[in-house]
Amino acid sequence: MGKSSPSPCNMIFLSILVTIFLVLMTQLSHNAEALPLFTNSRWIVNEGGQRMKLSCVNWVSHLEVMLAEGLSKQPADAISKSITDMGFNCVRLTWPLFLFTNDSLASLTVRQNFNNLGLVESIAGLQANNPSFLDRSLLQAYQAVVASLGNNNVMIILDNHISKPGWCCSNFDGNGFFGDQYFNPDLWLQGLTKVATTFNNVTNVVGMSLRNELRGPRQNVNDWYRYMQKGAEAVHAANPNVLVILSGLNYDKDLSFLRQRPLNLTFSGKLVFEIHRYSFTDGKSWESGNPNQVCGQILNDIMSRGGFLLGQGYPLFVSEFGVDQRGTNINDNRYFNCFLGLAAELDFDWALWTLVGSYYLREGVVGLDEFYGVLDYNWCGTRNSTFLQRISAVQSPFQGPGYNESRSHRVIFHPMTGLCVRRISLLEPLELGPCSKADAWDYTSTKTLTLTGTYFCLQADELGQPAKLGIICNNPNSKWQAISDSKMHLSSKLQDGTSLCLDVDSKNVIFTNTCKCLSTDKSCDPASQWFKIIDSTRQQKSAKSFLQSKKIVQFLENTFL
Repeated sequence: MGKSSPSPCNMIFLSILVTIFLVLMTQLSHNAEALPLFTNSRWIVNEGGQRMKLSCVNWVSHLEVMLAEGLSKQPADAISKSITDMGFNCVRLTWPLFLFTNDSLASLTVRQNFNNLGLVESIAGLQANNPSFLDRSLLQAYQAVVASLGNNNVMIILDNHISKPGWCCSNFDGNGFFGDQYFNPDLWLQGLTKVATTFNNVTNVVGMSLRNELRGPRQNVNDWYRYMQKGAEAVHAANPNVLVILSGLNYDKDLSFLRQRPLNLTFSGKLVFEIHRYSFTDGKSWESGNPNQVCGQILNDIMSRGGFLLGQGYPLFVSEFGVDQRGTNINDNRYFNCFLGLAAELDFDWALWTLVGSYYLREGVVGLDEFYGVLDYNWCGTRNSTFLQRISAVQSPFQGPGYNESRSHRVIFHPMTGLCVRRISLLEPLELGPCSKADAWDYTSTKTLTLTGTYFCLQADELGQPAKLGIICNNPNSKWQAISDSKMHLSSKLQDGTSLCLDVDSKNVIFTNTCKCLSTDKSCDPASQWFKIIDSTRQQKSAKSFLQSKKIVQFLENTFL
């Protein structure tokens, strides 16, 4: 078979490389000595005990084709490399149960299966970009994708997404819960064991997710404990190196039953729980309700159904979340502003849905465009580089074992932009910038935000003016309180009692403005005024000493004289 040149890409993510370079270098330096992974209370750590935050993207491989999507568009190694180029360190790679339990399916070649599905154009694309895949069995092709990811230093979570290959999910698709038409518990245990055994010596396979989105009329708590416990033990017995990741009920929204009844396993140091959350989880509430109120309600729901596990000492992996990358979906946009604040605050592990730019075949449609995909239709460039810049702040840890370069402090995070508050100089207004260059703050019991190591505090000056720094910090304009149901408005009061909130202008300058959307107004969007005060122990790369500033004298003269 002759060599074929891969199809060219004119732009390979150049627009985002500068923004995420420091994040990527940090993550890769830790990955070099990372594996296998363990748990230490709520953290996932490497053998040396240092936190390894999973910042993953989902790569779909569970549809009827039973081949990782996109291989007709780009070479496997090019796709794997693009994942790290975008700042992700991990892939949640889905698989259908029947691929590993039905020998007649697993032994089909990629070419045979695509021919059976009438995907002639995709075969031509595979011939151009990944010719070596065409005459491999489907099982061998899956292993080749895992190898490509490993060769590009990408960690892998193997996710049993469904039993019968196809799009997921509904309450009545026969794949939802133990005992459903396509969900035989014994066959499932065999499949988990085979997958765990198959990848036992593959270093970059760091975890296995036992089953995606349990659901449907059969679901019940007792069977969840019965079978998930068996599945966890089967995986650990076959491959003690991998993290064992367990999903909840009701499309993986609900783990609340663990509050009263913990899981009983024979092993420790490997158990992780996962949850999912999208805007459509709550219908059109983001679009039809007041964003502050909806955000508060949803955050409370997430914490009561799964977030509480962090406090109980378990890692929480939000293995699916995502938005329409076109930026035109109001429901998604409002949801994500709220969700990203929580992701920064809790600093949990996560996997974005999805890498996929387009599908070979989904729900009967050939070449379906995936608007939730971070890659474009041709898998050549990013669909929305602004989105990737926003999530870059949470691709790296704010805290955790091994991340203790400085004493505990706070950073002020702005979810709408994914940036943090920083100062350029004493005489210039505070502005938003990369969180890796954010200033460190102390948030005192008197609600004062003080620059760490200094006497300077954040102050409201007057309506519409930039927020400023000062050293008289006992006045009302130096007190900042998180208000509204979202708890993301930072509000202060002027001497005359006027309440103001932090806001951001078109140049990313921090100023104070009338607080938005505190009523039940449904058309109002408060996103520019949403800030989160985040715990951190990371050394900020741009930390400056006021005592070393050549402009300190001028600053004091302007302030007091």
